[in-house]
Amino acid sequence: MYALVESGTITKYFNNPKGFTLGDLQYPADIFTKWSAEEKKAIGIHEIVFDDSNKKNEKWYTNTNHSFAYDASAETVTASYGSATAKPHADTLFTAQDEIDGKGTEGEVKDRGLKYNLIRHLKITVANELAKTDWYITRNTEKSTAIPSAISTHRDAVRTKQAEMETAITNASDTSALETLHTYTTDSDDVQSRPLGELPILEL
Repeated sequence: MYALVESGTITKYFNNPKGFTLGDLQYPADIFTKWSAEEKKAIGIHEIVFDDSNKKNEKWYTNTNHSFAYDASAETVTASYGSATAKPHADTLFTAQDEIDGKGTEGEVKDRGLKYNLIRHLKITVANELAKTDWYITRNTEKSTAIPSAISTHRDAVRTKQAEMETAITNASDTSALETLHTYTTDSDDVQSRPLGELPILEL
């Protein structure tokens, strides 16, 4: 991506190479690939440098749009993010004013927060894991065939871990704490783990 700088001000952006007119001159699209950086700068064309230092994981935060700035002393154009906003970790409720405005009933859920969505996703994952062995339960009901102890132990372990994970998510104080729960780190033995832990998986 490039920017055209005229008299110290960014006047145009180029997402893709294309021909353009500058003053009385027409420039072809191939100057973006064939000209050197210095040759392009000589006519005011600068390749944009993207600064992602303020960008945060979009699962947990809402990032701003890029803002563009020209540094005359460095002769660079930089695109940078502003401060990201944490997504709400708890549900947002309709207010009294919302009810007056006809938007919803005060106290009812307006928008679901991260905690609700994370727990819902966890429940789906648990259901999928338990579904692998549901047939043992069906067979036991229909045929009175004993459920192998390893299967019962696994299903109990899944539910126990689910309860622990839901509690950890519910007790997280804010969005940053939720992110930390789900962030993997690597130890000295090159093993990855996260504070939230993992559901037991039965290898069939």
